[in-house]
Amino acid sequence: MKSTITFVLILGVFSQLFGQSNKKKVEASSKHNLKLEYNVMKNITLKKNKAYKDSERYEFIENGIYRDLKNTEDTTCSMTISYELESNDSNNQYPLEDILDKYVIYVSDAQKSENKPNTNTYILELSGQLEDLKKAKEIIGKKVFNQEFLDKDGQTRVRLVIE
Repeated sequence: MKSTITFVLILGVFSQLFGQSNKKKVEASSKHNLKLEYNVMKNITLKKNKAYKDSERYEFIENGIYRDLKNTEDTTCSMTISYELESNDSNNQYPLEDILDKYVIYVSDAQKSENKPNTNTYILELSGQLEDLKKAKEIIGKKVFNQEFLDKDGQTRVRLVIE
């Protein structure tokens, strides 16, 4: 039941934050048109969440990661990130959804007061197990996007790129 609620919450957050995208197609050297970059997340930084100042509720673990002392679930740790999408008209849920899948984390809060309409900057609280959040910190300061490629069977696939 908890996973269903979490999934519904994530879908709700995505629908509030992201719309449809117009993805650029780039001519590849093969007969296929491959999208070399989907939406690009850049300027990814750790953000200080005001709620983390409450030392009776949150315990500092390491740079950017805090444990929720009142949460009894496995996924008691959180970090807040800020990022920009390269263009407002390419607004959709990728590559964020693939990042969540790769690191087994979820969006626990979208800073609505700071996620203003007509902007390409987003602030999200990501939650999960401590080790998963530590791994996810590898995206900080990087450029993250999805890219199509042809697999060995000639099928078009999409991969997450972190550079």
